[in-house]
Amino acid sequence: MDLNADLGESFGAWTMGDDAAMLAIVSSANVACGFHGGDPIGIMATLRAAASAGVRVGAHPSYRDRAGFGRRHIDMAPAELTADVAYQLAALDGLARAAGTPLAYVKPHGALYNTMATNEKVAHAVYDAMALVTPALPVMGLAGSAGLRWANERGIGTIAEAFVDRGYRADGTLVPRSQPDAVLHDADAAASRIVRFVTEGVMETVDGGTIELRADSVCVHGDSPAALEMASRTRAALEAAGVTVAAR
Repeated sequence: MDLNADLGESFGAWTMGDDAAMLAIVSSANVACGFHGGDPIGIMATLRAAASAGVRVGAHPSYRDRAGFGRRHIDMAPAELTADVAYQLAALDGLARAAGTPLAYVKPHGALYNTMATNEKVAHAVYDAMALVTPALPVMGLAGSAGLRWANERGIGTIAEAFVDRGYRADGTLVPRSQPDAVLHDADAAASRIVRFVTEGVMETVDGGTIELRADSVCVHGDSPAALEMASRTRAALEAAGVTVAAR
């Protein structure tokens, strides 16, 4: 099972997470493209560190929302969104090549990621950007979502993703961050839940039930205060259960 985290999100004097430590744990890194977090020197440093650690790298584009960390939906014309995402992909693709680690996938960030899971117009605007800049790359998205189905219909490869540290609703969507139980803080409980998911194919939901779900990768958010503990305990728990942690 692939274990990924969102990295490269620090900006100037504002430090977000510990990329170096996280790269020693995860097998894939979703690197910010500058629109929700990250600056050129920090992004390049993260890319170089990922290359040195042998960690797979993906582009992590966002709505143009630095103040809201990309977690606010922005109603944009499809052509404008396509241009914004294409700009980010082109920039990160160039930096990644310079760092010696070509991009392996695209994983949209935050509100853009969540909107793409259910909004066909937004999803296709992002896929149009990928067709322009990274036509050979797969998209990473919410497991079981319509967004991944639309990608498949266009012939775009997909990487289904589940979350270690986010609450799930009974319909397979994530609990909105504005609501209770959206973010999990108990690293041992989260690790136990993800081991059950990976080994049994069921995800526990906030209402006490379970849903059947399949994923190729699981994510720990790198900006959480407990991100390193969450990631390390998740990896240890998976390996103790006989699951190899590696990019596919």
